[in-house]
Amino acid sequence: MIARLLASRFIVAFSLGQLLDASSVHAETPAPSPLPADLASPLAAFRAEGSWGWAFTQSTAADGKSLVERYDPARLDFHRWALVEKDGRAPTAKELEDYRQQQTRRSGGLTAPNVKDQIDPTSAALVVDDGTRATWRFGLVPGGFDDSSAAHMAVEFTLHRPTQTIERVELASFEPFSPVLGVKIKEARTTLHYTLPTGDRPTLLLNVAMRVRGRAFWFKSLDSDLTITYTDHTYAGKVVPVP
Repeated sequence: MIARLLASRFIVAFSLGQLLDASSVHAETPAPSPLPADLASPLAAFRAEGSWGWAFTQSTAADGKSLVERYDPARLDFHRWALVEKDGRAPTAKELEDYRQQQTRRSGGLTAPNVKDQIDPTSAALVVDDGTRATWRFGLVPGGFDDSSAAHMAVEFTLHRPTQTIERVELASFEPFSPVLGVKIKEARTTLHYTLPTGDRPTLLLNVAMRVRGRAFWFKSLDSDLTITYTDHTYAGKVVPVP
């Protein structure tokens, strides 16, 4: 659906596993982490999709169209998504059938590409720190030989210190770039916001906002704005993560 197809282009998932150990000059002195000390543990636990095991309603709006879906991780594969509303109305029988057929290619929630290898930890820069929230900016390294976008983009993480929660992530271009021949991107920005954990309720994905400005072959506009909101979160029980 439009949420998955459009969001997957620019949304970044930062699932940092074990950090590479740097060699030290003195064996008795452990090598420092290449990441800021305050950010290392929260980033290691961070999932772009939010916490496992929660059902939610996903509402997507882009270019005058809208879609409302319900995701339940407790249901069987290919039955986890349900179409609730399309363009402000109840879906037709054909739209429901088409939607069901598409589920064979979609079983998880918001699935973003894992680009942990693209974060350059040595480029970390503290943007702001008011004692409660701190924001760091990182540069990116190419994810492959054909990745021409990373050099023109940076990512920011905002840490809520009291709860050790990543509250906001923003991936944005800082200059125009051309990802493929004939395409010129003037601006690309994706921002993700998360709830703060309260009681037995963990951090959950709250909304995603995307903005793209560009042209293809000098005459076709690529301008687009997309928003995805997540509401009605309910715990679905222990769920086996989707690979």
